[in-house]
Amino acid sequence: MDQPLVRDWRPPYPLDLVRVLAPLRRGSGDPTTRVAANEMWWASTTADGPATLRLTAGNAEVRAEAWGPGAAVLLERVPELLGAADDDTGFVPAHDVIDRGRRASHGVRLCATGRVWDVLVAAILEQKVTNREAWRSWRELCRRFGAPAPGPVEHLWTAPDPQRVREIRDWEWHEAGIDGARRRTLIAAASRASSLERAVRLGGEQGRELLCKIPGIGPWTAAEVAQRAWGDPDAVSVGDYHLPTIVGTALLGRPADDAEMLEALAPYAGHRHRAVRYLSAAGVRRPRYGPRLPARDYRAF
Repeated sequence: MDQPLVRDWRPPYPLDLVRVLAPLRRGSGDPTTRVAANEMWWASTTADGPATLRLTAGNAEVRAEAWGPGAAVLLERVPELLGAADDDTGFVPAHDVIDRGRRASHGVRLCATGRVWDVLVAAILEQKVTNREAWRSWRELCRRFGAPAPGPVEHLWTAPDPQRVREIRDWEWHEAGIDGARRRTLIAAASRASSLERAVRLGGEQGRELLCKIPGIGPWTAAEVAQRAWGDPDAVSVGDYHLPTIVGTALLGRPADDAEMLEALAPYAGHRHRAVRYLSAAGVRRPRYGPRLPARDYRAF
C-alpha cells in the first residue's frame, strides 16, 4: 500500500468537522464516505484521477491524509473544504429562530469541495424523487461504475467520472433505478463536464447560471451544487418539496410557496442559504400532515 500524502492544518476558528462535511454525505449508506467520531473518509474524482481523503480532528488541528492520483489536489483544497473561505460578514439574524440556530451552529461553516462533478451527479439523481430513491441510485452508480477508492479502506468508491457515465448502457441505467429524464441530464452534463467546472471560479449567480445551461438542470439542482462546490451562502433550493413549508412555518407561522419563501428570506439577501442552514440547526422540520411520498423503484418499470 502506497504511503499517503499528509497535511496538518490548524483552522483559525472552532471546527465541527463532521457537521461541516455533512452536506457531502448522501445517506447513511453513501459508498463515497465513511464517518466516525471526529473523522471522515471521503472518496472523490479529481481532474488528476480518483483520490481518497481522510480527515481527523484533534487538539485544535486537522490531519489530512490522501491517497491516489488526485491526492495532492484534495490536500490543497482542505482549508476550503472545511470552510476557510466561508465569510458571514453582513449576516444579521432578523428572526429569533435563526439567531437560535446560529448559536447552535458553533463550529459549523459552509464547506466547498472546489469541484462540480461529484456533487452534480448526486444532485441530478435527487431531482423529483425521494431521498431514499436517489440514495439507492447513488449507491448503485458508484459501486457499479465508479472507481474503487485508493487507500487502505475497502468498500469505498468514487462517483463514476464523466467518461464512464457516457459509457453506461440503457439497460444498466434501468437496473440502477434511474429514469430517462435524469439519465439524459447526467449524459448531457457529462458531455460538458470540463466546462462546468468553471462554475466554481465564477461562483454566485453566474456559476449557477452556467450550470443551468445544461438541459435538465434548473435552479434547484444548480443551488444544491453551489451550496457544496463553492459554499454559496445565498443559493436557495427553489423548487424543493419541503423547503418552502419549513421556511414558511418557521418565519411566517404557516406553510409557504416558493415566492413567499423568497420574500421571507429577503432580509438575508446574500446569505439566504446560510439562514436556511440555521433553521435546520435550530431543529425546524417540515410538519407532517400525512404519509410520506412512496418511494418508486424504476427498475420495476
